[in-house]
Amino acid sequence: MRKIILLLVAISFLSCEKNDTNDSLPDVNVDITVNLNLPQYIDLQTPSGWAYTSGGVKGIVIYNMGTGNPPYKAFDRACPNNDCNSPMTFDGSLKLKCPCDNSEYSIIDGSPQTKGNKHFAREYRVNVLNSSALNITNF
Repeated sequence: MRKIILLLVAISFLSCEKNDTNDSLPDVNVDITVNLNLPQYIDLQTPSGWAYTSGGVKGIVIYNMGTGNPPYKAFDRACPNNDCNSPMTFDGSLKLKCPCDNSEYSIIDGSPQTKGNKHFAREYRVNVLNSSALNITNF
């Protein structure tokens, strides 16, 4: 019985899907604290609010999903499928957009929304420090 349980656990780990991030983006250290009381981050206090901040490869976009623990998502603005000089943009429509090739990525999970793209947008971990501060780090 013990061997069967170990086998099932091993199979479940092997069958997990992994987001395919673009390894050609440079590895950067991310450890940013965001004060939600500052004017540039005030929109993050409400669901569907978002803001840009510095850090990462080409800057970071932070989005308040309104649900979840934590309810925030943070993605690098570097285009994962293209060596683009301009960062991705976000207009609140649930998609990040790369200006070089018009490819789009979900703000919910970073998944590519453009046919033919396989790399996910690079996501960062968001920790809620208290009611007015977030910490964004590498996973």
